[in-house]
Amino acid sequence: MPFLRLLAAFFLSLAAMPLPAWAQETPPPSRCLAMANAVPGVVYANFTPAEAEAAGEVSITYAGHSTYVIETPAGVRVATDYSGVYGSNPLPDVVTMNKAHRTHFTDLPDTGIANVLRGWNPGGGPARHALTVGDIYIRNVPTDIRGFDGGMERDGNSIFIFEVAGLCIGHLGHLHHRLETAHYAAIGRLDVVMVPIDGGMTLSLDAMSEIANRLYSSVILPMHRHATGIAEFTGRMGPGFAVDFRDSRTLTISLRSLPQRPTIIVLQGV
Repeated sequence: MPFLRLLAAFFLSLAAMPLPAWAQETPPPSRCLAMANAVPGVVYANFTPAEAEAAGEVSITYAGHSTYVIETPAGVRVATDYSGVYGSNPLPDVVTMNKAHRTHFTDLPDTGIANVLRGWNPGGGPARHALTVGDIYIRNVPTDIRGFDGGMERDGNSIFIFEVAGLCIGHLGHLHHRLETAHYAAIGRLDVVMVPIDGGMTLSLDAMSEIANRLYSSVILPMHRHATGIAEFTGRMGPGFAVDFRDSRTLTISLRSLPQRPTIIVLQGV
């Protein structure tokens, strides 16, 4: 079968060719995406360190305002909605930012921070992040943001998702609109979600509780509270969610220790 031998040789030569740059930069598969969960029995041929490592505990510390500090089993530190006021001591390895107000970003991050991830693209268009730092994989889902003139600015905010130790952890940022089906599909499963509950500067409590209910995460961590009573938010979430007030700023959690019933955990300082 000379033809088949020639065909086989052709495909072998293709396999030996170097991959184009775009293929090398394709982000690794996300274990949190709903699409992956919809395919029964699928096994990925490659995993990021974050996806391969499903053991160990992650600590999440409320630093202030919308800044939580996530520390991975390997010691990588990530500070969310970082302005430099909270979560800077010790210096994080990764910071995420959103540009709603100066309390959510800084133009002058410490030069010692190795990875500065803005939730918007200063050059225009959506921000796109998909990177692995140590044992954590970080990606973003762009959303729109309300400008100071009252109009909506496309792709001005990002929901950041952190995949580590088998957990899917999400930070909604300074979210200004309800999420569409495409957003939920891009987010995927969230075991832990950080939710702004100010009730006005971001979204109304009704809209935010609707989003939190649909995400149905095992752990909900309120943030960006201002003067809102915690009960105003928890009351809207309904009886399906437990409420747990902690006397510590830090939550230590693993895939195995997630609560069986979805729980709103209110850390000290919130």
